[in-house]
Amino acid sequence: MDARLINIGHGNILAANRIVAIISPDSAPVKRIVQEARERGTLIDATYGRRTRAVVITDSGHVVLSAIQPETLAHRYDAREAGDEPAE
Repeated sequence: MDARLINIGHGNILAANRIVAIISPDSAPVKRIVQEARERGTLIDATYGRRTRAVVITDSGHVVLSAIQPETLAHRYDAREAGDEPAE
């Protein structure tokens, strides 16, 4: 089994095959998802104190906050799926 990884910023890496969605944190429903994950204990803050620019939802129900733009994360995800990105 070949594990694909995606860099979500500041040296933090996620398994690409576990990502369900990469979304912007600006809307009220997304803010509600983040708050509910915080209350459940399934929120992972990988922003290192910076502004949250992307919210990553995983198939395990974990919610990951990233300081990288959603478009950038999607590009990294696509590059890894195509095999264009060098291993990190």
